[in-house]
Amino acid sequence: MPATTSRDRPPPRTGGGEAETLRAFLDYLRTSIAAKVEGAPEPQARAAAVPSGTNLLGLLNHLTFVERSMFLGDDVTDWQATFQAAPEDSVADVVARYRETVGRANELLDGCADPGAPVPRPRPGRPAPSLRWALTHMIEETGRHAGHADIIRELIDGATGR
Repeated sequence: MPATTSRDRPPPRTGGGEAETLRAFLDYLRTSIAAKVEGAPEPQARAAAVPSGTNLLGLLNHLTFVERSMFLGDDVTDWQATFQAAPEDSVADVVARYRETVGRANELLDGCADPGAPVPRPRPGRPAPSLRWALTHMIEETGRHAGHADIIRELIDGATGR
């Protein structure tokens, strides 16, 4: 397949406060990884690209679970299993589920202005982290896996760029 190059998008420029800046960077990374997975050819999108078994669909599936756990209060009992998409899931299914989860998380985050306040997620018996910690962790987690996705997508079909 011929290599494609996407125009790189620069990081966001925000003039707002701390929470606004953190959310802008998280949304930038969320958009980047979804775009990296979107349109990836089947079955290569789910094929292991490295000995660890890491693959594009698994990365985005995992991030969907992390978003749901961090912001929506879902309990995940087997994190390793989140790195594999279900056999019946297409690339479009996994991308749509991720974007829907991000939308739901953003609705919750829209009501959060104080970076020091706990994330208002429903999870009885487990204290919620501060918004600052949750956003910083999600930036780290999403950025790490977006970097993996960049490399895997280039290995699959030569596509580069953010």
